[in-house]
Amino acid sequence: MRFLLVFLLYIASASADAPVANLSGTQWLAKVSEAMKNLSYHGTVVFMKNGQLDTMKYQHVMDNGIEIERLTSLNSPLREVTRKSNEISCLYKETSQKTETQNPIDRSFIVNLPAAPEKLDQHYLFALASQEMVAMRPAQIVAVLPKDGLRYARKIWVDKATWLPLKVEVYGQGGNTLEQVLFTELEIGASQPVPATEAASAQTEAQTHARVAQAESLETAAFQLKNWPAGFEKVFFIRNIMQQSQKTVEHLLLSDGFSNVSVYFEAKGDKTIEGLRSLGPVNSYSRAIGKLQVTVLGEVPAETVEFVARGVALRGD
Repeated sequence: MRFLLVFLLYIASASADAPVANLSGTQWLAKVSEAMKNLSYHGTVVFMKNGQLDTMKYQHVMDNGIEIERLTSLNSPLREVTRKSNEISCLYKETSQKTETQNPIDRSFIVNLPAAPEKLDQHYLFALASQEMVAMRPAQIVAVLPKDGLRYARKIWVDKATWLPLKVEVYGQGGNTLEQVLFTELEIGASQPVPATEAASAQTEAQTHARVAQAESLETAAFQLKNWPAGFEKVFFIRNIMQQSQKTVEHLLLSDGFSNVSVYFEAKGDKTIEGLRSLGPVNSYSRAIGKLQVTVLGEVPAETVEFVARGVALRGD
């Protein structure tokens, strides 16, 4: 909360000389979501996470009502990741290995945004900060500040001409930058028609691994979730069979629109995993329930994953 107060003071001082905006932070985010989905655009994106930097070419188009995103790596390992609505394929060019995944929901490669940010007013403060240049384009900073310790703060640099996000930063509870997505160049309009996929020409040679899971009712799960943070909603529940172990893993996804939290439930292995683990912005908390193992994982503070894990119980308990 101390970081939130300092951030608020920064915003107040930074905005003092900025032009008065007619739109609220919530309205800016709504326009960002609309622009991201409906516009065609392309450019170069830098992803910085866990001390690693990855530069990729990015394309986005809306083709006959279907949203298509594509990332093409510029450095090893060379790969091409394509999202068509909720279908994701990844081609590793050096090995010709291809994976296909179908998610029950659509997720942007650039930033997650809630469908209705106004519904999260009790959990976040959406504030307009200063204006800066990103990729040689004027941008308005929208600060997304949590009102509790269960979420991360964010800043989104929004292109004033198109409403597209030019830069996104996620901050830890101490104010440190956990991850960043940055356009170094952005062009509006499709540079070229997005091909079906480069994997199509190599499909006869490529080794393809498809993972398709259908969403099911949470009532069929072996576990139940008795407590979870306010503002998070149950998005989907699926069952996956792991290829190597053939173990069934139940997966529940929770989200508040900005942050996703996954609950995994499976039979215990030879060794029980207990307690908290952290890697950059990602925290996980594991505990045993009888002969079963629950692991909660997400880009949220450690307190959040432990809170959710403690709320998991066997169905009927």
